[in-house]
Formats: sequence, C-alpha cells, structure tokens
Amino acid sequence: MSLMQLITEHEIGVRLGFFFGIFALMAAWELKAPRRLLNVSKPLRWTNNLALVFLNSLALRLIFPAAAVGVAAFADINHWGLLNHFNLPFALSVLLSIIALDLVIYLQHVMVHAVPTLWRLHRVHHADPDFDVTTGARFHPIEIILSMLIKFATIVVLGPPIVAVIIFEVVLNAMAMFNHANVKLPLALDRVLRWLIVTPDMHRVHHSVEDNEANSNFGFNLSIWDRFFGTYINQPRDGHQNMTIGIHGFNDAKQVSSLWGMLSLPFIGSVTGYAINRREWSKPDDK
Repeated sequence: MSLMQLITEHEIGVRLGFFFGIFALMAAWELKAPRRLLNVSKPLRWTNNLALVFLNSLALRLIFPAAAVGVAAFADINHWGLLNHFNLPFALSVLLSIIALDLVIYLQHVMVHAVPTLWRLHRVHHADPDFDVTTGARFHPIEIILSMLIKFATIVVLGPPIVAVIIFEVVLNAMAMFNHANVKLPLALDRVLRWLIVTPDMHRVHHSVEDNEANSNFGFNLSIWDRFFGTYINQPRDGHQNMTIGIHGFNDAKQVSSLWGMLSLPFIGSVTGYAINRREWSKPDDK
C-alpha cells in the first residue's frame, strides 16, 4: 500500500493525529516562550473556545458526514472539475490544488470582512480578547458550515485529487494553530518565514482592534496573497506587546469568552459601520 493510499484510507485518524499533535506542541511552546502576556483567565478561555471547537466538529459530522474528502471522491468518480480534464502529473495536480484551495480561503476571509452580514459571524473569531492557539479554531458554527459549503463548491469546480484535499485540510488546521499561537519566534527567522508562510507575528496584526490592521493580513497558509493583493501590513503600529487584541466595543468577558456569548454574538448590535475599506489611520508617508 502506497503512502497516498494509506493517508486516504485513514483520513480521520491522520487529521486527528496532526490536530492533537500540533495543538500540544503549540500549547507547550506558548508556556515556554510566550510572545505576550494574556489578559483573560486561560482556563476560562480555553474551556469555552475548545467547547466551541467540539460543537463545530459535531455539527459538521452530523450535517456533512462525508466532509470535503467525500465530495472530492464523488467529483473524481464523476470526472467533475478542471483538473479531471487535464492529463497533469499527479504531484503537480496535488500542488496546484493546494495552492488554489489556499487562494479560495484567502478570498473567503476577505469576503467575511467585507460583507456586514458575514462579519457578524466572523467577529466571533475576532472578539477573542487574547490571541493564542485556541483562537485559531474559534469560529461560529454557522460560519463553519458556510465555509464548508464554499469548500465543497471549490472542490466540484477544481476537481482536486482526494489526497490533495486531505493534505490541505491537515495543513490548514496545523497552520491555523501555528499562526494564532502566542509564541515568540526569533525576529530574523520571522522575517524569512513570512515571505512564504503566515507567521504568528504577521497574523497577530490581523487581530488588532484598529480597523486598518484588522482588515489586513488575511492569509492563513501562504503569505503571498496578502502581498500580491495589497492587503499586507508588516507590523502593528503599537507593537506586539502593546497592541490591543479584539474588537472595539466588545469588552465584556462573559460575552466574548463564554460559549453562550460566542454563539449569540452575531445577533447582537449593529455592524453597518464596519466596512473593509475603512482606513481611520495612515502614516504620513502613506498620504
């Protein structure tokens, strides 16, 4: 049995193994070398953030038992998608699929910031008052379901190899935990890595309360999309130690850190003034 066949047949085990392994590694790294001091009790945040992760995982399994891998298999059997109509080397098909799926994730992320109704859902992720490994999986169930539907549509149109979808799902989960982790990388290493991948310092800018910073650095895996589309900001203007994480006006710990508060957050207040093109601050040399 080839490695690809082994990965495909044991998809759930592979994904769970990587999830728990990367989570444990990042959690230990956060304890050993934290980038910032946390503001809210870690037991409170972790208990509720992980409860939301469990709820989302249960909902996805109940609504979409076959998940993205099942859709990829169905597309392959029926020869749906662009890649099923070109005789490309298998390795190239896998690589192109992973890159294309990552671009869609970037565009989806921009969209949930740009559309006020979708921002209502996505602000559950941004309202976390701290930034650590659990923030990477903190999303409202409705956003998770919508994200899965977008992924299904992408797979049907693209026609990626099944193993490419599995690899992408593993990499996406692992990178979400890595680039949301409260860890300190050597600055020289960070500068090199962020030319290709999203580092914690790069993505932390995206979780700033400042509108122009929150509407930047949308990438989850590859950093090239932010540079190419002009949404890249190098550093937070207040510095990583002094920047404020979260959303203006959402400061109640019970609302932003409890499970019920997170589930109800999309239905509270108005977001009509929050648009992706708001830029309330600019450096003098930007004018």
